This record gives sequence, structure tokens and C-alpha cells, in this order.
Amino acid sequence: MSAAAGVFTLSEPEREAALVPELAALTARHREACPPYRRILDAVGAAPPYERLADLPWLPVRLFKTHELRSVPREQVFRVLASSGTTGQQPSRVYLDREAAAAQPRMLAATLRAVLGERRLPMLVVDTRSVVRDPTLSARGAGVLGMMNFGRDHTFVLDEQGLVDAEAVKGFLARHGGERFLVFGFTFMIWLHLRGLGADLSQAVLIHSGGWKRLTEQAVDNAEFRRRLADECGLSTVHNFYGMVEQIGTVFLEGPDGDGLYCPDFADVVIRDPETWQEAPTGVPGLIEVVSTLPTSYPGHVLLTEDLGVVLGVDDGSWPGKRFEVLGRLPRAEARGCSDTMGQG
Repeated sequence: MSAAAGVFTLSEPEREAALVPELAALTARHREACPPYRRILDAVGAAPPYERLADLPWLPVRLFKTHELRSVPREQVFRVLASSGTTGQQPSRVYLDREAAAAQPRMLAATLRAVLGERRLPMLVVDTRSVVRDPTLSARGAGVLGMMNFGRDHTFVLDEQGLVDAEAVKGFLARHGGERFLVFGFTFMIWLHLRGLGADLSQAVLIHSGGWKRLTEQAVDNAEFRRRLADECGLSTVHNFYGMVEQIGTVFLEGPDGDGLYCPDFADVVIRDPETWQEAPTGVPGLIEVVSTLPTSYPGHVLLTEDLGVVLGVDDGSWPGKRFEVLGRLPRAEARGCSDTMGQG
């Protein structure tokens, strides 16, 4: 796959030059259309000009759990997305109009084409079919359903009891094992179920995400995950991704060499020191801020997450731009600053 595949084409200087004016315009648009957002910006004294990505005002991602933040009239809301929220926690709510709802799958497809190509591939889903039948659709179910758009002849690895359906897998590989095919699943499900199949998966492209906490507890990091899959089932084309419902359609995709997560051309990350909120240098861990031009119907274009990460390098990897790693959640994450101003104004 060429280094300029899909939407992974811009060097970091080119990306910053393209994104800053677009995100500044989005900031002005949301400020005008979303009164709670305007109150936050006024309270923290945020004002243009914004010269760098790190100058743009951010929102703590948890505000979407507690406040209705939308930049379109209620009657133009086409879809409301809810995050998975851990037990007892309020889910995030994200408001999409028709334009934003159409852009999200289009840009996700553009991102994944970099590793999947143009054609729909036969697809092995490392989950049970019941996960997509749930009427309330869990985050896991929504993730599986979303990825199924990129495959065909969908075959589920697990039966309704959550046990490996060896016959289904065998039949799938008999049909498609000699050509490129797509495997999708959540990271811990892949680790639990894929390695024990005893199958040749050397033609597979694996896309996976989420569930690292369980593997970290077993001292399994990304390098070990990739090594064992290659050794035990010949699976060497592996792409982890990082994304969230609050920036739906934007995913940060692992490069072909497993050397970090990369930003598509319409997005970027800033790593912030959790004490000073200044941008941390390359190699220094901090809180991950995600920026994307996709959130046009709600002010989710510059979000401070509760995840720790580190930029590993800039314009020095398989694809251009920053490559970064997610290190885990900030313990009892509390993003101070903007959130303290919500009651003001």
C-alpha cells in the first residue's frame, strides 16, 4: 500500500496549515449557533486569531455526558448517538443533522480504504451474531454493524452461546481463505478466540479496537499481540484504531508497520500536559486532544479526552503526520478548566 494511500497524505506542516483555518471557522460557527459553547469560550477568554492547532479552545469530552451541545435547531436533528458509558455513568449524546450523518460513514470509508482497498472483502466477524440484534445496540454492536458495511459474506466466529463455531470458520476459509479477506473484532475478543482457531489467516487484513485494559492486565502489549497473531495464525496485516462516538467517523489508524496510530488528513492530535495544559513535546506523555473537521452539527471539533498518549514521531513513519500511541485512561480523569465554567453566563 503506498504511503499516500487514501486520506493519509499530508505532512504535519501541510496538515496544520490546512486544518487551523477550517477549525477556526468551525469554532466561530459553533460559537454563534450553540449558546452553552459560547458561554464556555467567553468564560475562558478564548478568541481568535488561532495560529496553531494547540491554540484552539478545547472542550472536555465528558461535557457531552452532562450537557446538550448542538449547533443546529432541534427540528434539524436527524440522529442522536449515545456512547457506551460505563455502568452507572451517563452516556455521551451527540447530535447529527443530515449533512453530518452523511459525512461520517463517507469519511470512515475513505480512511479504511487506505488498508482495505476499494472492493468489499469477504468478512470474518470475531463475535456472535446476537451482538448486532440487540435493539438498544451496544457500542460493541454498533461497532460491528458499522464495520459490516465494508465486508461481504459476513461470517461470525462465535455461535449464540459465545463459543467458537469451528464449522462456520472452516466453511468461510474454504470459500475465501486463498484471497484477501477482512477480519474485524474487539481487541480482547481477537486475543481470546482467534489464536486458538488453528487456521491459516495469512491472507487476512485484521481491523481491531478497544479492550486493551484486559490484555494489559495479562502483560500483553501491542507488539506481543502482533507477534503472537503472526506466529500462531500467520496473520501479519494488522491495524488497530482509536476513535470515539464524540467524533464519530474519525478514526486514527495504525500504520502498516505497527509503528503507531496515524491521523487522517481531516484530523490531528495534540498531547497536553495535564498540569499546565500546554502542548507536550514529542516523546512526552500527556492527555490526548483530538481535532477533526467532521463535527459540524455540534461543537465536538476540538476535544480533550481522558486518555493518556504520547507522540512517537512526526513525519518519520509509514504515513505522513504525527504517529502516536494510546497509553490508557487517566486515573479518575478530571479535565478541569472549561468544564468549571458551564454554569456561568
